Amino acid sequence: MPAPVTKDRVIEALKRVKGPDLREDIVSLGLVSEIVINKGKVYFAISVDPARAGELEALRLAAQKAVADVPGVAAVAVTLTADRAPGGQRGAGGNGKGAEPPQGSPFTRPGAARDARHRPGGVPGVAHIIAVASGKGGVGKSTTAVNFALALKERGLSVGLLDADIYGPSMPRLLGLKGQPQQVAGNKLEPMRAYGLKVMSMGFLVDEETPMIWRGPMVMSALSQMLKDVAWGELDVLVVDMPPGTGDAQLTMAQQVPLAGAVIVSTPQDLALIDARKGLNMFRKVNVPVLGIVENMSTFVCPHCGERSDIFGHGGAKSEATRLGVPFLGEVPLTLAIRETSDEGRPVVATDPTSKVAEAYREIAVRAWAELERLKGEARPAPQIVMET
Repeated sequence: MPAPVTKDRVIEALKRVKGPDLREDIVSLGLVSEIVINKGKVYFAISVDPARAGELEALRLAAQKAVADVPGVAAVAVTLTADRAPGGQRGAGGNGKGAEPPQGSPFTRPGAARDARHRPGGVPGVAHIIAVASGKGGVGKSTTAVNFALALKERGLSVGLLDADIYGPSMPRLLGLKGQPQQVAGNKLEPMRAYGLKVMSMGFLVDEETPMIWRGPMVMSALSQMLKDVAWGELDVLVVDMPPGTGDAQLTMAQQVPLAGAVIVSTPQDLALIDARKGLNMFRKVNVPVLGIVENMSTFVCPHCGERSDIFGHGGAKSEATRLGVPFLGEVPLTLAIRETSDEGRPVVATDPTSKVAEAYREIAVRAWAELERLKGEARPAPQIVMET
């Protein structure tokens, strides 16, 4: 019986692989990222100069073979991570170090982020991509994204839903989905399906309690592949549940695909609106139209007496939309029904379509789609993102 696979044994094997200079090995050169071992499967990345990424496939294959020959190794996944621009400048999301690869994820095809950038246009078969975003977490963005997508589907549209929140994927729980997507022809993954939506999430590929300890380049690579290496088929709209904030994921989306627009979700209080404003301005800076703002948890409705209480305030998002000159899409109350249906994987638009809450999401979808239609045909310059060093 072979000895257990350890990082030390993997490193010893990689010391036999020469780096791009053909002098020192890739371990001594500091090109190997943190090594992840899971049930005999070994994952790691090799940092390379992006200008030479295309010619270093032989290096990746040599490293893969060296580790595959280690007794006890069942499979090896190696990626080339180009996280520095030529001349020592950092790329978007780069930090000068290797990136931790996914644990058990099939999104490990080498050069994926590079390939995605070089493909012209958007995602094949997808007519419109709408980002649902927020400046901070905890404002109900993912719940809004699910019900927004379902409301669009009710309009007779074919809709996909991409969970781009790599660090905190929510779609498996919100839609009651379990299992893993299957690989189909062309090395693509078949999206999961729920309530008439096609769905992809990193949550399908790793355990719910597994932390995603990745640096920027691996996040960007995973996002690129979830967009381009999934068999989405023909979709009228792909709704993307963005991670909170204004970091790598948002920049990757803005750079690599033509976003038709963004929906910003916020709660009414001033603290949340400050961050929502940052998210809105980020999309403006990369020339992505903001379709409007949603005020979530707008007011609390007591399930017993029906009394309304403005726990987080009320009307702040509407006032902010007016001040910033963007549409106000609507408000969603804070109700027990939304929390219960979300936790149970039974989104309210699908399971209680006649409720006032479902109607609120429906109105938001109608207004956002109307704004998208209004903006159709407007010429927009390509995003110009300059990273200061």
